Amino acid sequence: MNPTPARPLWQGRTLALVGIVLFAFSLRSAVASLSPLFDHIAADFDLPAAVIGLIGTAPPVCYAVFGLLTPALERRFGLERLAVAAMVVVAIGLVARSLAPNSGLLLAGTALVFAAVGTGNILTPPLVKRYFPDRVGLMTTVFSTTMAIATFVPPLIAVPVADASTWQVSLGLWAVFALAAAVPWIGLAVRRASFDRSEAQANGDDIEAASPRVLGRMWRLPLAWALLVGFAVSGVIAYTSFAWLPKLLVDVAGVTPAVAGVLLALFGFMGLPASLAVPLLVTRGNATRVLFGVAVVAGLAGVAGLLFAPSFATWLWVALFASAPLLFPLTLVLLGLRTRTHEGAVALSSFVQSGGYAIAALFPVGIGLLHDATGSWTAPLLVLAVVIAAAIPAGVVAARPHTVEDEWESRHGAW
Repeated sequence: MNPTPARPLWQGRTLALVGIVLFAFSLRSAVASLSPLFDHIAADFDLPAAVIGLIGTAPPVCYAVFGLLTPALERRFGLERLAVAAMVVVAIGLVARSLAPNSGLLLAGTALVFAAVGTGNILTPPLVKRYFPDRVGLMTTVFSTTMAIATFVPPLIAVPVADASTWQVSLGLWAVFALAAAVPWIGLAVRRASFDRSEAQANGDDIEAASPRVLGRMWRLPLAWALLVGFAVSGVIAYTSFAWLPKLLVDVAGVTPAVAGVLLALFGFMGLPASLAVPLLVTRGNATRVLFGVAVVAGLAGVAGLLFAPSFATWLWVALFASAPLLFPLTLVLLGLRTRTHEGAVALSSFVQSGGYAIAALFPVGIGLLHDATGSWTAPLLVLAVVIAAAIPAGVVAARPHTVEDEWESRHGAW
């Protein structure tokens, strides 16, 4: 099959380019904009540790659940209309949680935001495929880099904006970007409505659900479990940090809430070079084993620093700790490289992402409860060290140059 001929990036698809960038930004800006403001919010109403933990748990839970529901929704409503709906719901959720008078409604608004974000996560790759079939690699880098930027910018400015106005303004301002992201997709949805939906499906533009038969095989393959563990380790570290890292740094390193917000921004910023470099290093340099090693060694070094010398070079420990989530882009790349059939790729992606997010969802609450039970951050940090170490055997298996189809055939016969 010949590749799609390249044409100028902006030619006839300016709306799509702007829409994808704004869409990607809004998918991540809501994740990291809340936790730096917990002290400000707690001044207005009680914010129990259990609620903070549940807020940290909301993203992976919603991503796992709504990631499974999105294919059916997309087949019913179409990519563009569902993209519009996702951004509108994100905006509504952001405004709702900024106006929350108590912790329960704050949690409800957050869950609404991340339900829509969970849908958006699944929509982004097929949106790129539909509008940029000749620039898939470039646009994947664009949206993944935009997501990385949108992860570290909100915590960088959250506290200063709250200090200059209110925490409600600091939380609610991100709704503007979500509404802006909906505008291009409204125009594209109107344009797309003139096409026959069955023709769009025949061209392969819709998301396809994984075959239950093939998906069931993933449970019996070490390679699939290795990728799930790598994805889960990344998710555990990321979502636990978004929920608890600012408070942990205030408690153990003695920094101010504003500085803790900057350090959380540093944590998020570390995803930017990873999103740019990891795919290239894997596809051109065959660096899977090395990257797993870097993630584990750097992550454990960051935990050790926070345990034994938290006030000394705190930024260094945060940067090292933030290296563990480089397993996220690494695993996403391997989802394509470790399959050779379409149905295998769909099944492996579903197995790894749903399972990984489900595991990650347990930890923000668990870490909070463990901290409350021990009155210290030592035990939670040791648990996170064990989680990072789990990537060692996963990396050994995942680095072998074989596919899930190869592994199934060697163990069980014909695929």
